[in-house]
Amino acid sequence: MATMTYRDALRTAHREALARDPRVFLMGEDVGNYGGAYAVSKGLLAEFGPERIRDTPLSESTFVGAGIGAALGGMRPIVEVMTVNFSLLALDQIVNNAATIRHMSGGQFSVPLVIRMATGAGRQLAAQHAHSLEGWYAHIPGIRIVAPATLEDARGMLWTALEDPDPVLIFEHQALYNMEGPIADDAGPVDIDRAVVRRPGKDISLITYGGTLGKTLQAADTLARDGIDAEVIDLRSLRPLDMPTIVDSVKKTHRAVIVDEGWKSGSLSAEIVARLVEQAFYDLDAPVARVCTAEVPIPYPKHLEDAALPQPPAIIAAAREVVGHRG
Repeated sequence: MATMTYRDALRTAHREALARDPRVFLMGEDVGNYGGAYAVSKGLLAEFGPERIRDTPLSESTFVGAGIGAALGGMRPIVEVMTVNFSLLALDQIVNNAATIRHMSGGQFSVPLVIRMATGAGRQLAAQHAHSLEGWYAHIPGIRIVAPATLEDARGMLWTALEDPDPVLIFEHQALYNMEGPIADDAGPVDIDRAVVRRPGKDISLITYGGTLGKTLQAADTLARDGIDAEVIDLRSLRPLDMPTIVDSVKKTHRAVIVDEGWKSGSLSAEIVARLVEQAFYDLDAPVARVCTAEVPIPYPKHLEDAALPQPPAIIAAAREVVGHRG
């Protein structure tokens, strides 16, 4: 076992991928000498050289497009976009090109591209650097959306994503980069198709992903002291959603709360609720509740940022209300 941070786990994953496959290279703003906006690529330029660790101009549309071209040409590019908000400048490349080429070519061409980006709030980076827009991308056919919430997933999802013939977007919550803990020395590739039960329980299902997993587990611990046994599901993959795991949990607990750092309107949480109504309506003993970010641009002041985001007290209150509902 080794102790490392989420950032270290991501860097280890890059180092292993670059060493394993000469087609893999990393490109993005400040990924070279600076070591990446969140220090994920620190030291990789010295180890692998400028052909494999490529700094790009400040033009998301350009370097994402270059990544698509490289993938079509047989390479396995990893493109780092500094923050999810900046990825909007590359929407045309992601949505109209990367996501569609396999379909529009009748399956003749694949785009084995991995795009990594920081998402979420909690570090006072304000409204242009801190939104959770992965739910938007989960709306789009042709791309896979994953959100590593643990050290093992941070280290293991990258290689699995690089083996996928279609584009994979990896959303790394910026509040997790300093998270530290033990990880097995031989930790390897992980499944990016399945959700996982992080905490078993029998009274209510708490369904979440990414940066809100830790808050949800904290809420579950508090609920346990009150005699409410909460099961916590980490979605891991946002597209495709692993509905069988979610439905199996709800069939056991008969109650659910969705915790999603996205805004409630038109959100991933809304999609999960709709699918539960379609697939498990008669197993529910209470309405499904949601804990989401307040419908405002993320504030800069710390007390307002905290107030806008899902927090353990709100998760606890929602779970208690659902468990207490008697229909």
